[in-house]
Amino acid sequence: MNVFAIEGIFSLLVEVVLLGVKIYAFVNCLMFSKEHYTAAGKMTKPAWSIILGLGLVLQVLMVASSPINLINLAFTIAAFVYLADVRPALASLTRRR
Repeated sequence: MNVFAIEGIFSLLVEVVLLGVKIYAFVNCLMFSKEHYTAAGKMTKPAWSIILGLGLVLQVLMVASSPINLINLAFTIAAFVYLADVRPALASLTRRR
C-alpha cells in the first residue's frame, strides 16, 4: 500500500461522511413545516430546501472530483450551519412541555 492508496481511501471516507451530513440536513429540513421556520426567525423552508438540496445534488454529480473543492465546501458549511443553528431553533419549537 502506497501513499496514493491511503490518500484515495481518506478522500473516499471524507466524501462519504460529507454526503451523509448533507443527506441528514436535507431530510431534516423537509421534516419541519414552513411555519416553524417563520416562528424561529430563520430563512424560509424553500430557501433551506433549495440550498441543502442543491448541495446534495452537486456532490452526487461531482463524484469524480475532489470532495474538498470550493463548491462542495460552501454547501458543506451551509449544511453545518443548518445543523448547528437552524435545526436546534426548529426543534425547540416542537418540544412538548
